[in-house]
Amino acid sequence: MSRSRKTNPTAYRSPEASAFYTVGFILLGIVIAAFLVSLFWTPYAPDATDAASKLMAPCASHPFGTDNFGRDVLSRIMAASKYTIFISVAGVFFALLLGIISGIPAGYYGGITDRAVMLLGNSIMCFPGILLALVAVAVFGASVTNVIFALGLVFAPTFARVCRTGTMEIKELDYITHARVMGVGPVRLMTSHIFPNLIPQLLPATVIGLANMTLFESGMSYLGLGVQPPDASFGKMLADAQAYITVAPWLIVFPALMLIFYILGLYFISEGLRVTLAKGAKR
Repeated sequence: MSRSRKTNPTAYRSPEASAFYTVGFILLGIVIAAFLVSLFWTPYAPDATDAASKLMAPCASHPFGTDNFGRDVLSRIMAASKYTIFISVAGVFFALLLGIISGIPAGYYGGITDRAVMLLGNSIMCFPGILLALVAVAVFGASVTNVIFALGLVFAPTFARVCRTGTMEIKELDYITHARVMGVGPVRLMTSHIFPNLIPQLLPATVIGLANMTLFESGMSYLGLGVQPPDASFGKMLADAQAYITVAPWLIVFPALMLIFYILGLYFISEGLRVTLAKGAKR
């Protein structure tokens, strides 16, 4: 008996998908490289101030210039990449976990379980996500942990819908019916038979979730409710740079480029996954 119909996303690689992957991994690799290097080394301490070097244009000693406190922009960008990657990955993991443990049972059992999960999810999704996240952080306090939990709760209904829809399709397949007749229990069916076959559907949603969560986190930091000073974040750096946009444009250009690289890289990878899975489904 075939226990699953797992799809290998790499089994169907087209030139179009390869182009998306190449561009995506290059852009994403720049930010990840900055993050990895920052774990061991930065040109200067990200929070070190130098009154004599305030608003210094990019030069040999400060390749990305300095800000209004004389802090090295390159060092702060490297430090900010750490928070951006950590918050987006941790937040999506939390949202994905909530979506899986609520969406799969909803799709499998249906009835009141399905209605309860969908009612809760629709109640969350009927409000602007960024507004709910801002309210939650404003109530419980601005910290990295609270940002992760707030964004995870906001994004969980999206993953729950993906899991629910996929489970409703998969549970009607012959091998699931056969396993049920053979006495396989619901928990084992959901964990060993249904969940593995949801992975191809969850992969693009997860990558897009990383990009969208980064946008939310940057917006919250921009408004002062995300990563708190003196820690660096792309959103906070952009907010602080507004007052100096005409005299020190590098304060906006470099953080914005890194943020764009990270988000566009994720979108390109997600598009590559979509093309790959779509071509694989046709075979």
